[in-house]
Amino acid sequence: MKSGDASGRGRVPVKVKKNRGRTTSSQTWLQRQLNDPYVAAAKSKGYRSRAAFKLVELDEKFRFLKKGAAVLDLGAAPGGWSQVAAARGATVVAADVLAMEEIPGVTFFQADLTDPDVPAMLKQALNGPADLVLSDMAAPTTGHRATDHIRTVALVEIALEVAEDVLKPGGTFVGKVFQGGSSSELLARLKKSFRDVKHVKPPASRAESVELYVVALGFKGAGTQTKNSGT
Repeated sequence: MKSGDASGRGRVPVKVKKNRGRTTSSQTWLQRQLNDPYVAAAKSKGYRSRAAFKLVELDEKFRFLKKGAAVLDLGAAPGGWSQVAAARGATVVAADVLAMEEIPGVTFFQADLTDPDVPAMLKQALNGPADLVLSDMAAPTTGHRATDHIRTVALVEIALEVAEDVLKPGGTFVGKVFQGGSSSELLARLKKSFRDVKHVKPPASRAESVELYVVALGFKGAGTQTKNSGT
């Protein structure tokens, strides 16, 4: 789906009537959901979340989802990104600490990435190295942007560590970061491990959202960090 298909042009805005049982924040959330064209488009296409369109739009730009590719989807629940990857003909292994309903063509593990045994388990499930590692993980927001950024970068670092272990040379890593992009240390690490690193805000990301995605292309191979650091 092209991103313009969910532009919402011509849609009549829905106004939510006030309800004494709703807080102001829940009222605002409900009105935003009802007027979000990506929410409607996700429902019509059977996607589990509007976030599916973020991956669609990133793939339109970078073309990393290929038929037959081995894809690892980290922080996969509720499954929107896994659905898109599977629909593109990829072999998908997904993992999350939360439960996720079954998706045809997707092997799912309810697992904690901080468990040292998990990366090997995921690699075994892939039956070899991955072509693409995806991470839409974000820590629960606190409302304090600096704190939220630090916590989400920590998750990206965990995902990148897994990616460096399971990706094949030439592979791609896509991970969520927040406003300000990758930290200087994380960016330096990405540039050592990958040929090209970009920060992108796909159209499906809400205008008021501070999220960005880092797209790292051309993995240089396992052991890159050690070689470049001189250790």
